[in-house]
Amino acid sequence: MDDFKKFMSQYGGMVIGGIIALILLCTHLYKLIIGIILVFICAFVGNYVQHNKFEVKERLKNFIDKL
Repeated sequence: MDDFKKFMSQYGGMVIGGIIALILLCTHLYKLIIGIILVFICAFVGNYVQHNKFEVKERLKNFIDKL
């Protein structure tokens, strides 16, 4: 019993994470989660580009010139 407590105190988060990952895979909820994450990433990128137009233009122009 003492070994089990030691194991759970060290690896409890990993076990819980593995169980959650299996549930997400079995129910295909990972597709929804990936979609939500993608929406948030695109929103942050759009916000960054809107507030830093000139820097993004210069970096993009320099990148295209290198190609």
